[in-house]
Order: sequence, then structure tokens, then C-alpha cells
Amino acid sequence: MNKNVKIYVAGHRGLAGSAIVRELQRQGYANLVTRTHAELDLEDAAATRQFFEQERPEIVFLAAARVGGIHANNSYPVDFLISNLLIEANICRAAYASKVNRLIFLGSSCIYPRDCPQPIKEEYLLTGPLEATNRPYALAKIAGIEMCWSYNRQYGTKWLAAMPTNLYGPGDSYDLNNSHVLPAFIRKMHEAKVSGTSEVVLWGTGTPRREFLYVDDLANALVFLATLDDARYDALVDPSHCPLINVGSGTDLTIRELAETVAKVVGYEGKFVQDTSKPDGTMRKVMSVDRIRSMGWVPMTGLKDGISLAYNNFLEGFPG
Repeated sequence: MNKNVKIYVAGHRGLAGSAIVRELQRQGYANLVTRTHAELDLEDAAATRQFFEQERPEIVFLAAARVGGIHANNSYPVDFLISNLLIEANICRAAYASKVNRLIFLGSSCIYPRDCPQPIKEEYLLTGPLEATNRPYALAKIAGIEMCWSYNRQYGTKWLAAMPTNLYGPGDSYDLNNSHVLPAFIRKMHEAKVSGTSEVVLWGTGTPRREFLYVDDLANALVFLATLDDARYDALVDPSHCPLINVGSGTDLTIRELAETVAKVVGYEGKFVQDTSKPDGTMRKVMSVDRIRSMGWVPMTGLKDGISLAYNNFLEGFPG
């Protein structure tokens, strides 16, 4: 891949988007295009179309999205549904009109049915009911996958949908109301350690199992996919099948085990109390990563090492 190819990273200030920019820069890609939300509102169709007409990127990473944890999804379902649908539709229409060569759409593992077999294979999409706590967000992401496939079928585009597992790392949100479980644990444990609090309350039973991926590993996977040789890339986006590929670690642990791991990294020595009045969400989510591993990609960052890196990043923004 030509290192001067023009690449647009939508959502470059978010957790995934910022990691994609770091990875592209690390690999020597110099012709990167980014816009902040203040500079370009991707929910504005006309502004998005004008941006693509002016910039004409050849590769697009669609990492822009409204995201959040269980509390945020339950509190703002309309926002999660409409914002994500608008962003996807506007970028896809503008990308097609400006003849984007390759587009990588970033989804979420919550697209898969709540009770589907484990590990979750790509073909399990739309085989059962979704988890209710994030259904609007999941439906918006499923629409994005269908959009990629529909454009590939109708117009011969080469757009790929990559589904990451739960992400964490630099650029994460540590807001206790709207963040995901791992960054919330980092902040809770840190604040409990600093204040000398003897116990930390955890939502649910602690028994659900989750898979996690350090966000820089995700970025490495996405750049790996976007820069594949034509034969391997074209096989992934062949219009005869859904252009969907999982990206994860392929291993999981319970929420309680995650809390214990975070506590060790942070240095918190108190106890945990389970608030079983709070929802657990899906009981297990671990993705099959056979497809991407068969292509030669594997993650490089173990969970404990990744949490240490994330905690150091947290301390930079929350000293003391």
C-alpha cells in the first residue's frame, strides 16, 4: 500500500479512532485527513457530502459513533439509534459518491444475539433476539453492516465491517455513568484506593463473562485489514456474502475476575460488594476470531499489561 494514500479517519478523537491514527502514523502513513465534530457534523448530510467531494479520500475508517455503557444506552435510546444511523448513512452515501476505494466500518460485538452459541461466529448475525439493554445501538450498527453489504451488492463497492470485542485503552471514557465496565473499574478502584474506601460496589452478580481487547491491537488489526493485498481483501468483501469479520482476543473472564485483575494493577486492597439489583446484561460474549487469525493477525497485548497501560493513561488525566 502506498504510504501517501489519502486516508480519512472518522471519529479520530474517540477511543478507536485515535488508536487508528496512532497506528497509521506508526506505520508511516502520512496523508491522513481528520475533522473534529466542531469542524464537521457527520449527522449533517450536506456537510458530509461536501467534505468528501473536497477531500476525496481513498480509504475511510468509519469509527465515528455515539457510544456508552448500559446506563447510557438505557437512558438515551433515541440518541444512540438516530445519531448512529445518520452518521453511517451520510458517510456511506458520500463515500460512494466520491468513489472511495476501501471503507472499514467499525461495529460492536453487541450486534450478535443475546443467547447465541459461544464463541460467536460471524454467521450468527440476525439468528436471535438482541440484548435489550443496548438494542437501539446494536440495531444501528447492524444497519451499518447491511449498508456496507448493500453497497457492495448494488454498486460494487469494497466495504468491510469489522466487529471488535470490548475495547479499552488510551482515549477511553472514565465517566462512571456513561463508561464501559473496564474503565469504570479503573476509576472506581483508583478513587477507592486514594480515599481509603474499604469496599467497592460492582453492578450485577459478577458472573457474566466478557472479552477485552486493547484498543491499539484493534487499530493494528484494522490497518492490517485495510491494507491487505487485493486478492485477500476482495475475498472478504465479495458481494455474495456479508462483509463481516470479528476482531478480538478470543478469550474471556468473569466480571468479578476482571475487577480482581484491575484491583491488582491499581493496588486496591479492599473488598467487593455485588449490587444484584443492577442488570448483568448478556451472560457471555466471546467472539470467534478464527477468520482473522487464519489471515495471520493476532493481538499482541495481554489483559494485565493492557490494563497497566490504560491505568497509566488514566493517571495522566486524573492525577493524585
